[in-house]
Amino acid sequence: MKVGVLALQGAFREHREVLDALGIECAEVRVPEHLGGVDALILPGGESTTMTRLLETSGLREPLTGMLRDGLPALGTCAGLILMAAEVLDGRADQVPLGTLDVTVRRNAYGRQRDSFEADLAVAGIAGPSFPGVFIRAPVIERVGDDVEVLAEYAGEPVLVRGGAVWGSTFHPELAGDLRVHQRFLQEVVS
Repeated sequence: MKVGVLALQGAFREHREVLDALGIECAEVRVPEHLGGVDALILPGGESTTMTRLLETSGLREPLTGMLRDGLPALGTCAGLILMAAEVLDGRADQVPLGTLDVTVRRNAYGRQRDSFEADLAVAGIAGPSFPGVFIRAPVIERVGDDVEVLAEYAGEPVLVRGGAVWGSTFHPELAGDLRVHQRFLQEVVS
């Protein structure tokens, strides 16, 4: 299995470190040619408006959208979730999401950087102790489509969702020191 990590901006190195720890081959994706041969893709956290612009200037937007719509498994964390959402609230007017996960998200809804926090999460399908959710300028999922399953909640709000092979997280599992969200995503989408 080869997993691509969108490496335009943001926490792509941290996701790569998780994949390395799991023994998964990883490819950093910066241009359309880098998408060749990937079995799944991770869209990391970062700054969603910057990432949206870089998807355009790199030429990745169109091929990436097509691959996601054709069933490429993907995990988007924080800004990566915002990129894949059907609708983004409080974004820039020119920030057009990929529309590959039927959710509505509100950017930075938990507050600014100083409002970042950690919370213990119960994640469906993950046994053992709670998962340490790391929320940094995190979005809030305000609407979940009919075909989207909620896998974890915080304060009654969805924070980890799955729509087919596309997963979205408002928190940063790559910063938790816990490999279980990545493991579950990879086990499910490649089995």
